[in-house]
Amino acid sequence: MIKIIVSEQMLYHHRKTGVVCAYPVSTARNGVGNIENSLQTPLGKHQICAKIGGGLPVYTYFESREPKGIFTQKTAHHKADWILSRILWLTGVQTGVNKRGKVDTKKRYIYIHGTNEEDKIGLPVSHGCIRMLNADVVHLFEHACYGESVFIKV
Repeated sequence: MIKIIVSEQMLYHHRKTGVVCAYPVSTARNGVGNIENSLQTPLGKHQICAKIGGGLPVYTYFESREPKGIFTQKTAHHKADWILSRILWLTGVQTGVNKRGKVDTKKRYIYIHGTNEEDKIGLPVSHGCIRMLNADVVHLFEHACYGESVFIKV
């Protein structure tokens, strides 16, 4: 199970083996909320519905979940919010809270992913996703399972 505690800007991965790994994260600049287009991090119970990027080099960048190249400072000028290294795509499991209608986490494309702004990890600056250090998201990706529970709370 993965727990993300927004007030701590931390992600805790409780593995079946009993090992708990803790990683600093960056959640949304606009706070928490489940409404589409809010640019907020959704709360509640979720699951990993897709794992994208396994086996690719660290710093691979993605557009529409497709690998497009390796991020460098030369590519940095295009936009600020890069999705790098790995993607753990979340889907809500609570109808009316984070599933279906205007609160659907999957349709909002909420991911756990690497970032080009690693210096801002620990601060709430994302556009709704959960950003991680690239090495950390690769490590989490290797140990997280498709369908694994993800609980996001304040």
